[in-house]
Amino acid sequence: MADCCSPGADSRAHEEPRLMIPLRGVGGHRQASAAVELSARAESSRTNQEADIERGDVAIPSGTFAMGDPFDEGYEGDGESPVHEVRVSGFRISATTVTNQQFAEFVDATGHRTESEIYGTSAVFHLAVKAEKNQILNRVNSVPWWLNVSGADWAHPAGPLSHWTDIPDHPVTHVSYNDALAYCAWAGRRLPTEAEWEYAARGGLSEQRYPWGNHLHNDQPGAAAHNCNIWQGEFPSRNTVDDGYLTTAPAMSFRPNGYGLYQTSGNVWEWCSDWFLPKYYKTCLTQGTVEDPQGPTIGRGRVMRGGSYLCHDSYCNRYRVAARSSNTPDSASGNLGFRTVAL
Repeated sequence: MADCCSPGADSRAHEEPRLMIPLRGVGGHRQASAAVELSARAESSRTNQEADIERGDVAIPSGTFAMGDPFDEGYEGDGESPVHEVRVSGFRISATTVTNQQFAEFVDATGHRTESEIYGTSAVFHLAVKAEKNQILNRVNSVPWWLNVSGADWAHPAGPLSHWTDIPDHPVTHVSYNDALAYCAWAGRRLPTEAEWEYAARGGLSEQRYPWGNHLHNDQPGAAAHNCNIWQGEFPSRNTVDDGYLTTAPAMSFRPNGYGLYQTSGNVWEWCSDWFLPKYYKTCLTQGTVEDPQGPTIGRGRVMRGGSYLCHDSYCNRYRVAARSSNTPDSASGNLGFRTVAL
């Protein structure tokens, strides 16, 4: 799915070189899959308890909630409706997305190479690029604010002239769904289901637009008015940076929600474990209260939640807590990360 926030596989299917992976038909997919499988088998030297403490896990109580968009503000093709009742068992989830520092520890321990590194390029927002001119390969016509940059990856999030050590507490980006699974296998973790993600992201509030309530801004001047990191100004050419950030913010920025989770709206999209199928919610509604749903058995990509620093009402209001999108499992970009759940 292509939108302002995340360039999709469909938008690059006929571009050469492609904006991001997937690596369909270019002979590199088997190499990428093998690298992911190798890293997934690596064992963590830390206990699960130590990992939980390090990641600042928060306990989410079991409960029932109304999943979906009660305001009919979503995009029809995203399948945010109908609202349906879901029962979720208690679980523990990281308070923040996985940071660059945490991902670096994984890479150091396993030697994992992300799919962006294997393919050699990834997508960087056009105002954020730090690369030589000859390293900027092309734009994608349907989403021209994304540039295909040679050498952009998790360790070089803005391009080869940037480095993760400059922003160690920011969310890791340029990681595919497959890369996220490899990290989870090493850490003794898993990705949240889409239902778990929305339940935790709501922070105990019922049928609200955002994790903090129904109003986007606080009644305060300046940066204090902002509850999340999204676009301000005229997308995609001018960002006033009123919230303080052009691209990613530190993972523990802004006020956490009622459960203690940071930035479940804006900053970076977050991978969930489910396949994405727009009609899935209609199926759920016919079943009454659905207990711990794992998502459909098939789909056209994996679910992404939360929106990103590029979301803006004029084009993409997917930073609402009910909003959903998707991408292929081997896709990556400069605004896509993940958080994890304890086993």
